[in-house]
Amino acid sequence: MSSIYVLIPLAILLVSIAVGVFFWAVKSNQFEDLERHGSSILFDDDLPKKAPKKAPNTTNSDE
Repeated sequence: MSSIYVLIPLAILLVSIAVGVFFWAVKSNQFEDLERHGSSILFDDDLPKKAPKKAPNTTNSDE
């Protein structure tokens, strides 16, 4: 019976932390545009690839 005096405040604390994290996530727009991020991985290969830059010729032909 004495353990319930510890478990009830602990449960209230954990629930209040979870509710606080949820409201923080909503306030910081974590749940905006959920569909774009899920499908963006499907379209990454359609971007044009840039050609790698060639290093300048550093060989000296006077040797």
